[in-house]
Formats: sequence, C-alpha cells, structure tokens
Amino acid sequence: MAIRKYILELDAAPERLDRALAAAWPDLSRSRLQALIRQGQVRLDGDLVSDPSHKATAGAEIVLDEPPPAPAAPAAETIPLQIAYEDDDLVVVDKPAGLVVHPGAGNENGTLVNALLAHCGASLSGIGGVMRPGIVHRLDKDTSGLLVVAKNDLAHRALAEQFADHGRTGPLERAYLAFCWGLPEPRRGTIEGAIARSNANREKMAVVAEGRGRHAVTHYAVEEVFGAAEPVASRIRCQLETGRTHQIRVHLAFVKHPLLGDDVYGAAFKTKAARLPDEAKQALAALRRQALHATLLQFEHPRTGTTMRFESDLPPELQRLQHALAMCGPAQR
Repeated sequence: MAIRKYILELDAAPERLDRALAAAWPDLSRSRLQALIRQGQVRLDGDLVSDPSHKATAGAEIVLDEPPPAPAAPAAETIPLQIAYEDDDLVVVDKPAGLVVHPGAGNENGTLVNALLAHCGASLSGIGGVMRPGIVHRLDKDTSGLLVVAKNDLAHRALAEQFADHGRTGPLERAYLAFCWGLPEPRRGTIEGAIARSNANREKMAVVAEGRGRHAVTHYAVEEVFGAAEPVASRIRCQLETGRTHQIRVHLAFVKHPLLGDDVYGAAFKTKAARLPDEAKQALAALRRQALHATLLQFEHPRTGTTMRFESDLPPELQRLQHALAMCGPAQR
C-alpha cells in the first residue's frame, strides 16, 4: 500500500476532491481517483471521505492510500475477435452479443478479456484493476458493437479521462441503434433520470430520485416506425451523455418503451409480440437478447491526438429483425 499526501494551496478556492487530486496526481485518471474515494481510500484532514464531489478547502491535507496494482488473474484463451482497428496503443473490437467483457461470478473464462490476453499478450494495460486489464468501458453481455481497449497505461489513462468527461470537452461520441416497443414521443428528445440499484431487485438498475442515484442523460431520435395501423415498434438512435450501468435499457423502460428482447426490463411487454406478423415473431424469438447495438464510437487517440471514428453495421440477427419488422408496414402516424 503506497501513501500519497497533498496539501491544497492556501490561496486555492474550494474545489471538488476528485478534481483537486486529478490536478495533483496527473498519473492517476479522474475515474480511478473517484473509485478510490468511493472505496474509502482517501482521508481529508484525517477524516475518511467517500464522496468525490466533496469540497476540499484551502490548506486541507489529503491522504491517499493507494493499493498496489493487482495482477490480472484471467488466462489467455484463443477466442475469435472482430478487430475494427489496432495499433501499439489500443484495439477497437466489434463485440458480438453473448460475449461477456470481463470475468466475474459465473463468467470466469470465455470473456473478451481472456480473448484479448491471447491476442495482445502481456501488453494490456493493468490499471483497469484485477481481472479487467485494458478495459476502459464496457458493453452488456447481450449488447453488440464497438468497444475500445487500452494496450498500455498511457492509453488507459487518456481514454479513461475521455470516458469520464463523456464528450463534454472533447470528441468522444457513442451512439447506439435500438429497437423499442411503441413510438417514443416526441420523436426526438432526451431522457433524464438518476440511476441506482433497484431496491426491489438488486440484480436490476432503476430510475430513482436525483439525490439517490447517479445522474444519467440519454438523447434519442426515432429513425423508423413499424406498424400498419398503429406503431408497434421503432428503431431509434441513442447517444449517451453519461455512461451508467444498463442506462439505455433502464431509461427506455422508464418511459414505457423498453427494448425488444429485453427480458429484464421489458418482461411486461412480452405479450406485444402477439401483434407481430409471423416472420417478426420468429426473428424476435430467435434474437434471444436485447435489440441494442453500439454502432458508433469516436474518441481522441491518446498518443497522436487524432480524432478516431468507427462505425459498425447492425449484425445479421438485428438485420433480420429489422427486415421482419418492416413487414408490419410503416406506421400511419
């Protein structure tokens, strides 16, 4: 355990604790510092502080108990990967549905991390923590699409900072194609609601009062509506202003337009499948996952500063679903 100490300058204005530490120790990403604060590794004038937004005032002594890097436990496994781009600093993967990003309870192997260890060898950045080498952000197991992985610590820190900033001051952009039940109104809008672990089911997330959960913002635009007499389903494009667990799935369920195929957040809408034509019913039944695809990923290259932009077409199973839904005819609204 390494101990770091920092004393805020006497003429400094009050500042968020995570920002003060990020300025003091640029070798640690702000997202990493936020995690350490929440884990109880930071003391302010001798008192433990677990809120990254807590204000540190002039002259305050800040002490960080920095745990040593944990070794990556997963074993390398030869698992086919679809690589969209790769260089010495990073690799962009087009992840298929069904592939877990990192090992965890019930998924100790057969994950993207196992595959990357075989593909990249020991070069993967270790600061992602135990069992998550190189992982800067993640996609749900049953969400397909683009994901960037760091191959060294420089890349990991720079990319983590961009994802923590959510594109507010840089070129980071993430867009998803989603198929949801019904037609969201208005057809272009923003869903805003804090997200936290559900009290009713600890395996699910839920929209909660703003002070209880983490602030979350999803922008959406309807691209196509399916249903001859009335809207049965829509294809929408979602852009994240924040990156919370299950964010798009939770927000769409909150506004009563859950994703097709989402048995966790859209179970109450299963009966709507009866309104689909046979081909659409079959395509939905064969999907066996939520209809969500990470179609766009843009970020600044951590070494060159170049804006990198990648796009991914819908995978075959979602193309089949889209074609089958089109058999419903265009909605009349």
